[in-house]
Amino acid sequence: MEEDRRITTERKEQFRELLRDNEKSRATIEKYMRDLDKLAVFLEGEPLDQEKLIAYKAYLQEGGRYRTASINSFLTAVNYFCQALGWQELHVRTIRIQRESFREDGKYLTWNEYHRLIKTAVKTGNTRIAMIMQTIGSTGIRISELQYIDVDCVYSGMTDICCKGKRRRILLPEKLQKLLKSYIREQELTQGPVFRTAGGRPMDRSNIWREMKSLCKQAGIEEQKVFPHNLRHLFAVCFYRVDRDIVKLADILGHSNIETTRIYMMSTGEEHRKILDDMKMILETT
Repeated sequence: MEEDRRITTERKEQFRELLRDNEKSRATIEKYMRDLDKLAVFLEGEPLDQEKLIAYKAYLQEGGRYRTASINSFLTAVNYFCQALGWQELHVRTIRIQRESFREDGKYLTWNEYHRLIKTAVKTGNTRIAMIMQTIGSTGIRISELQYIDVDCVYSGMTDICCKGKRRRILLPEKLQKLLKSYIREQELTQGPVFRTAGGRPMDRSNIWREMKSLCKQAGIEEQKVFPHNLRHLFAVCFYRVDRDIVKLADILGHSNIETTRIYMMSTGEEHRKILDDMKMILETT
């Protein structure tokens, strides 16, 4: 008798447990569960089969409903779910994306904008967010890794970060150490995470995101550019301009695949256009 492959509450919990067992982060687990719910809504209580999987992919692509990267993310979650449930014959291909030669203008923070944000934070009395932005901006750590910046590591100048089953060592620049030591004294901290809420809990993504967004208008920066991951991106760009060693940069960022690091290194459309103009391949005949 053929198995009834409906997406039930029990099966969703089974999937959640598997994600936990595989040490996926809380954010990743919630993302996968939301993506699975999207498929469940599409199925309207009907059992899942290969034909419906293909129809779901077509639905996601219909009329530019979602960006290609988002569609691939949804399909990856579905494939993972099917594999977890032992339904290996159910699988849908993701959409192949040709690597872009340049990145979209106006999407990422510039060095000047980064400094304006920090100065605005200091001017408005939000020393904590100024310290957080400089910590991420000068080390390249992920926002989820900020918890590893504790009192001990500020004084030792380094910390070991465990993320996605890997351990890597991060060095703190001397100027950052000096700033953080002063901040620690002001906050009268003796141990534990440096960056905490008023209630003493470690700052999380939502706290930091909200505080960064609040600075945009006063700093004169587009809100869409201001979020924690763009600080990590800016670190990568600035580090590569100085060192030109993409392998070392990949190690610092904690990337297993150097192709991920290459994405950070794409020039902007404006920079790309300047290169094309500098080639002087157009003959001015008028």
